[in-house]
Amino acid sequence: AECKDMVEAVEKAGVVAMINFNYRRIPAVELARVMVENGMIGTPYHFRSVYLQDWIIDPDFPLVWRLQKDKAGTGAHGDLNAHIIDMARYLCGDFESVSGLMKTFIEKRPLPQGEGAGLSKSEGAREYGEVTVDDATMFMAKFKNGAIGTFEASRFGGGHKNGLRFEINGSEGSIRFNIERLNELEYYNRKEDARFQGWKTILATEPTHPFVKGWWPAGHVLGWQQTFVHQIYLLMNGIATGENPSPSFYDGLKCQAVLEAVEKSADTGVWVDVTE
Repeated sequence: AECKDMVEAVEKAGVVAMINFNYRRIPAVELARVMVENGMIGTPYHFRSVYLQDWIIDPDFPLVWRLQKDKAGTGAHGDLNAHIIDMARYLCGDFESVSGLMKTFIEKRPLPQGEGAGLSKSEGAREYGEVTVDDATMFMAKFKNGAIGTFEASRFGGGHKNGLRFEINGSEGSIRFNIERLNELEYYNRKEDARFQGWKTILATEPTHPFVKGWWPAGHVLGWQQTFVHQIYLLMNGIATGENPSPSFYDGLKCQAVLEAVEKSADTGVWVDVTE
Protein backbone atom coordinates (compact mmCIF):
# COMPACT_ATOMS: atom_id res chain seq x y z
CA ALA A 1 0.00 0.00 0.00
CA GLU A 2 2.80 2.43 0.83
CA CYS A 3 4.49 1.72 -2.52
CA LYS A 4 1.27 2.51 -4.38
CA ASP A 5 0.87 5.72 -2.40
CA MET A 6 4.41 6.76 -3.32
CA VAL A 7 3.87 6.07 -7.02
CA GLU A 8 0.58 7.99 -7.00
CA ALA A 9 2.10 10.90 -5.07
CA VAL A 10 4.93 11.27 -7.60
CA GLU A 11 2.51 11.11 -10.53
CA LYS A 12 0.21 13.67 -8.92
CA ALA A 13 3.05 16.06 -8.09
CA GLY A 14 4.65 15.69 -11.51
CA VAL A 15 8.15 15.48 -10.05
CA VAL A 16 11.17 13.38 -10.97
CA ALA A 17 11.72 10.36 -8.73
CA MET A 18 14.07 7.40 -8.69
CA ILE A 19 14.78 4.26 -6.65
CA ASN A 20 18.31 3.05 -6.01
CA PHE A 21 18.63 -0.33 -7.69
CA ASN A 22 22.21 0.56 -8.53
CA TYR A 23 23.20 -2.90 -9.84
CA ARG A 24 21.43 -2.00 -13.07
CA ARG A 25 24.10 0.62 -13.57
CA ILE A 26 27.01 -1.81 -13.79
CA PRO A 27 28.24 -1.50 -17.40
CA ALA A 28 28.39 -5.29 -17.82
CA VAL A 29 24.76 -5.60 -16.67
CA GLU A 30 23.69 -2.81 -19.01
CA LEU A 31 25.50 -4.68 -21.78
CA ALA A 32 23.62 -7.86 -20.87
CA ARG A 33 20.35 -5.99 -21.37
CA VAL A 34 21.50 -4.76 -24.78
CA MET A 35 22.41 -8.31 -25.77
CA VAL A 36 19.05 -9.70 -24.66
CA GLU A 37 17.13 -6.92 -26.42
CA ASN A 38 19.14 -7.45 -29.62
CA GLY A 39 18.34 -11.16 -29.67
CA MET A 40 21.88 -12.34 -29.06
CA ILE A 41 20.65 -15.16 -26.82
CA GLY A 42 17.38 -15.66 -28.69
CA THR A 43 14.25 -16.40 -26.67
CA PRO A 44 15.05 -16.40 -22.92
CA TYR A 45 14.24 -19.73 -21.27
CA HIS A 46 15.98 -19.65 -17.89
CA PHE A 47 16.99 -16.95 -15.42
CA ARG A 48 18.90 -18.37 -12.47
CA SER A 49 20.46 -16.32 -9.73
CA VAL A 50 22.02 -16.47 -6.30
CA TYR A 51 22.91 -13.72 -3.86
CA LEU A 52 24.97 -15.05 -0.97
CA GLN A 53 26.52 -13.44 2.09
CA ASP A 54 27.89 -15.04 5.26
CA TRP A 55 28.00 -12.33 7.91
CA ILE A 56 25.58 -13.94 10.40
CA ILE A 57 26.67 -17.59 10.34
CA ASP A 58 28.22 -17.21 13.80
CA PRO A 59 25.43 -18.04 16.31
CA ASP A 60 26.94 -15.49 18.69
CA PHE A 61 26.35 -12.68 16.21
CA PRO A 62 23.97 -10.31 18.03
CA LEU A 63 20.34 -9.52 17.31
CA VAL A 64 20.92 -6.32 15.33
CA TRP A 65 18.08 -4.38 13.69
CA ARG A 66 18.49 -6.20 10.38
CA LEU A 67 17.29 -9.36 12.11
CA GLN A 68 14.08 -7.82 13.49
CA LYS A 69 10.94 -7.79 11.38
CA ASP A 70 9.49 -4.64 12.95
CA LYS A 71 12.58 -2.69 11.84
CA ALA A 72 13.79 -4.46 8.68
CA GLY A 73 10.59 -5.99 7.27
CA THR A 74 12.36 -9.12 6.05
CA GLY A 75 15.85 -10.57 6.18
CA ALA A 76 17.79 -11.96 3.23
CA HIS A 77 14.63 -11.81 1.14
CA GLY A 78 14.09 -8.06 1.12
CA ASP A 79 17.76 -7.22 1.53
CA LEU A 80 19.18 -9.43 -1.24
CA ASN A 81 16.37 -10.90 -3.32
CA ALA A 82 15.09 -7.40 -4.03
CA HIS A 83 18.21 -6.72 -6.08
CA ILE A 84 18.07 -9.90 -8.14
CA ILE A 85 14.31 -9.55 -8.63
CA ASP A 86 14.87 -6.11 -10.11
CA MET A 87 17.76 -7.47 -12.17
CA ALA A 88 15.50 -10.22 -13.53
CA ARG A 89 12.74 -7.75 -14.44
CA TYR A 90 15.30 -5.50 -16.12
CA LEU A 91 16.68 -8.34 -18.22
CA CYS A 92 13.78 -10.79 -18.69
CA GLY A 93 10.55 -8.88 -18.05
CA ASP A 94 7.70 -9.10 -15.59
CA PHE A 95 6.88 -11.96 -13.23
CA GLU A 96 3.70 -14.00 -13.49
CA SER A 97 3.77 -16.25 -10.41
CA VAL A 98 6.14 -17.53 -7.72
CA SER A 99 6.63 -20.41 -5.30
CA GLY A 100 8.75 -19.65 -2.25
CA LEU A 101 10.54 -21.14 0.75
CA MET A 102 11.82 -19.07 3.68
CA LYS A 103 14.03 -20.34 6.51
CA THR A 104 15.47 -18.98 9.75
CA PHE A 105 18.39 -21.20 10.82
CA ILE A 106 19.22 -19.53 14.14
CA GLU A 107 16.05 -18.48 15.92
CA LYS A 108 17.55 -16.77 18.98
CA ARG A 109 20.57 -14.49 19.20
CA PRO A 110 22.32 -12.52 21.94
CA LEU A 111 21.07 -8.98 22.42
CA PRO A 112 23.61 -6.32 21.43
CA GLN A 113 25.07 -4.06 24.09
CA GLY A 114 25.51 -1.07 21.79
CA GLU A 115 23.92 0.46 18.73
CA GLY A 116 25.42 0.01 15.27
CA ALA A 117 24.69 -0.09 11.58
CA GLY A 118 23.55 -3.69 11.79
CA LEU A 119 26.52 -5.32 10.06
CA SER A 120 29.06 -5.70 12.87
CA LYS A 121 29.39 -8.01 15.85
CA SER A 122 28.98 -6.63 19.36
CA GLU A 123 31.00 -8.31 22.11
CA GLY A 124 29.74 -9.24 25.53
CA ALA A 125 26.03 -9.70 24.85
CA ARG A 126 24.36 -12.10 27.30
CA GLU A 127 20.56 -11.95 27.03
CA TYR A 128 18.86 -13.50 24.00
CA GLY A 129 16.06 -12.35 21.73
CA GLU A 130 14.06 -13.89 18.89
CA VAL A 131 15.13 -13.54 15.27
CA THR A 132 11.96 -12.58 13.38
CA VAL A 133 13.21 -12.48 9.77
CA ASP A 134 14.45 -15.04 7.29
CA ASP A 135 18.09 -16.08 7.11
CA ALA A 136 17.55 -17.50 3.62
CA THR A 137 14.82 -17.43 0.99
CA MET A 138 14.58 -19.43 -2.21
CA PHE A 139 11.88 -19.26 -4.84
CA MET A 140 10.93 -20.39 -8.31
CA ALA A 141 9.28 -18.03 -10.75
CA LYS A 142 7.33 -17.99 -13.99
CA PHE A 143 7.75 -14.94 -16.20
CA LYS A 144 5.03 -13.49 -18.39
CA ASN A 145 7.14 -14.13 -21.49
CA GLY A 146 7.25 -17.87 -20.80
CA ALA A 147 10.69 -18.03 -19.19
CA ILE A 148 11.23 -19.60 -15.78
CA GLY A 149 13.59 -18.58 -13.00
CA THR A 150 15.22 -19.67 -9.76
CA PHE A 151 16.30 -17.27 -7.02
CA GLU A 152 18.32 -17.89 -3.87
CA ALA A 153 19.25 -15.33 -1.23
CA SER A 154 21.09 -16.30 1.93
CA ARG A 155 23.12 -14.74 4.71
CA PHE A 156 24.48 -18.22 5.47
CA GLY A 157 26.46 -18.71 2.24
CA GLY A 158 29.81 -19.48 3.84
CA GLY A 159 32.74 -18.01 1.92
CA HIS A 160 30.61 -15.42 0.11
CA LYS A 161 30.85 -11.83 1.32
CA ASN A 162 28.65 -10.30 -1.37
CA GLY A 163 28.28 -13.00 -4.01
CA LEU A 164 25.65 -12.03 -6.56
CA ARG A 165 25.60 -14.13 -9.74
CA PHE A 166 23.07 -14.64 -12.52
CA GLU A 167 22.84 -16.61 -15.75
CA ILE A 168 20.33 -16.37 -18.58
CA ASN A 169 19.92 -19.25 -21.03
CA GLY A 170 18.13 -18.65 -24.32
CA SER A 171 17.39 -20.42 -27.57
CA GLU A 172 20.49 -19.00 -29.29
CA GLY A 173 22.95 -18.53 -26.44
CA SER A 174 23.60 -17.65 -22.82
CA ILE A 175 25.07 -14.89 -20.69
CA ARG A 176 26.32 -14.95 -17.11
CA PHE A 177 27.59 -12.41 -14.62
CA ASN A 178 29.42 -12.45 -11.28
CA ILE A 179 29.50 -9.22 -9.27
CA GLU A 180 32.87 -10.18 -7.79
CA ARG A 181 34.18 -9.73 -11.36
CA LEU A 182 31.87 -6.88 -12.21
CA ASN A 183 33.77 -5.60 -15.24
CA GLU A 184 33.24 -8.92 -17.01
CA LEU A 185 30.29 -10.48 -18.81
CA GLU A 186 30.45 -14.03 -20.16
CA TYR A 187 28.71 -14.94 -23.40
CA TYR A 188 28.02 -18.26 -25.14
CA ASN A 189 26.83 -18.26 -28.77
CA ARG A 190 25.11 -21.51 -29.72
CA LYS A 191 25.17 -20.57 -33.40
CA GLU A 192 28.93 -20.24 -33.54
CA ASP A 193 31.02 -22.79 -35.45
CA ALA A 194 31.24 -25.87 -33.19
CA ARG A 195 35.04 -25.80 -33.43
CA PHE A 196 35.13 -22.45 -31.67
CA GLN A 197 32.12 -22.67 -29.37
CA GLY A 198 32.51 -21.95 -25.68
CA TRP A 199 32.11 -19.25 -23.08
CA LYS A 200 33.83 -15.99 -23.97
CA THR A 201 34.62 -13.24 -21.48
CA ILE A 202 33.79 -9.68 -22.52
CA LEU A 203 35.64 -6.98 -20.61
CA ALA A 204 33.02 -4.22 -20.44
CA THR A 205 35.49 -1.35 -20.18
CA GLU A 206 35.43 0.09 -23.70
CA PRO A 207 34.14 3.61 -24.41
CA THR A 208 31.33 1.98 -26.42
CA HIS A 209 30.07 0.21 -23.29
CA PRO A 210 27.43 1.98 -21.17
CA PHE A 211 28.79 4.80 -18.94
CA VAL A 212 32.46 3.89 -19.51
CA LYS A 213 33.37 6.86 -21.73
CA GLY A 214 32.76 9.17 -18.77
CA TRP A 215 35.58 7.57 -16.80
CA TRP A 216 39.00 6.25 -17.77
CA PRO A 217 40.70 5.04 -20.97
CA ALA A 218 39.70 1.61 -22.31
CA GLY A 219 40.63 -1.31 -20.09
CA HIS A 220 40.71 0.70 -16.87
CA VAL A 221 38.24 -1.10 -14.62
CA LEU A 222 35.34 0.42 -12.71
CA GLY A 223 34.14 -0.48 -9.22
CA TRP A 224 30.92 -0.82 -7.26
CA GLN A 225 31.09 2.81 -6.15
CA GLN A 226 30.77 4.00 -9.75
CA THR A 227 27.28 2.50 -9.95
CA PHE A 228 26.07 5.15 -7.50
CA VAL A 229 27.65 7.91 -9.59
CA HIS A 230 25.82 6.53 -12.63
CA GLN A 231 22.55 6.61 -10.68
CA ILE A 232 23.14 10.18 -9.57
CA TYR A 233 23.98 11.19 -13.13
CA LEU A 234 20.71 9.74 -14.40
CA LEU A 235 18.76 11.41 -11.60
CA MET A 236 20.32 14.81 -12.27
CA ASN A 237 19.73 14.39 -15.98
CA GLY A 238 16.10 13.57 -15.23
CA ILE A 239 15.73 16.72 -13.16
CA ALA A 240 17.28 18.77 -15.96
CA THR A 241 15.09 17.28 -18.70
CA GLY A 242 11.93 16.55 -16.70
CA GLU A 243 12.04 12.90 -17.75
CA ASN A 244 11.77 10.21 -15.08
CA PRO A 245 14.93 8.10 -14.90
CA SER A 246 15.09 4.35 -14.43
CA PRO A 247 14.57 2.60 -12.07
CA SER A 248 11.42 4.47 -11.08
CA PHE A 249 9.13 4.25 -8.08
CA TYR A 250 6.95 2.03 -10.27
CA ASP A 251 9.88 -0.38 -10.65
CA GLY A 252 10.05 -0.45 -6.86
CA LEU A 253 6.34 -1.22 -6.70
CA LYS A 254 6.76 -4.10 -9.14
CA CYS A 255 9.65 -5.49 -7.09
CA GLN A 256 7.66 -5.22 -3.87
CA ALA A 257 4.79 -7.14 -5.47
CA VAL A 258 7.14 -10.05 -6.17
CA LEU A 259 8.63 -9.93 -2.67
CA GLU A 260 5.19 -10.07 -1.07
CA ALA A 261 3.99 -12.85 -3.38
CA VAL A 262 7.01 -14.96 -2.36
CA GLU A 263 6.25 -14.39 1.33
CA LYS A 264 2.63 -15.39 0.79
CA SER A 265 3.70 -18.51 -1.09
CA ALA A 266 6.12 -19.47 1.68
CA ASP A 267 3.30 -19.11 4.22
CA THR A 268 0.70 -21.06 2.23
CA GLY A 269 2.86 -23.60 0.39
CA VAL A 270 1.24 -22.87 -2.99
CA TRP A 271 2.08 -20.93 -6.14
CA VAL A 272 1.00 -17.28 -5.89
CA ASP A 273 0.24 -14.91 -8.76
CA VAL A 274 2.18 -11.64 -8.74
CA THR A 275 -0.22 -8.70 -8.59
CA GLU A 276 0.20 -5.06 -7.66
